[in-house]
Amino acid sequence: MAYDVQQLLDMSQQQLDDLFRASPAGDIPSGEAEGTAIIAPGTTYSELIAKFINHFGWQGKVFDAENGVLKNKVTTLGLKAIVAKVGKGESWLDGKECIVLDYSDTSLVARRIRDEIRLISPNLYLGKVYVGKERLIDFCLKF
Repeated sequence: MAYDVQQLLDMSQQQLDDLFRASPAGDIPSGEAEGTAIIAPGTTYSELIAKFINHFGWQGKVFDAENGVLKNKVTTLGLKAIVAKVGKGESWLDGKECIVLDYSDTSLVARRIRDEIRLISPNLYLGKVYVGKERLIDFCLKF
């Protein structure tokens, strides 16, 4: 089944977790991706929160697969900042392969952050954000 951003915003947390578990890691992406934060999934607030975050805080990520790094697009200006190392690894959610976005050695601001993504549809990845070992939110990346 092909998914879109709106479907993800409408899903419950359990549905998002199940979709992540059922999806392959996929290839490490390259290029610019539009990001959507998924907070309070499946509620009437999810879309509004996503739009607010997208406008004022985080717009997505720019991947350089060849060099195994990415930069986040942040602020209303879409500045490319907050670097992460990118590689395949074991998911903290289910122990299966995923693409890990690791900020621990590349960012003072986000050094406790770890993201995991998996390919859920062509050019669409679902992600999990961890602070330390605690899950924080979900997000998606559309290439």
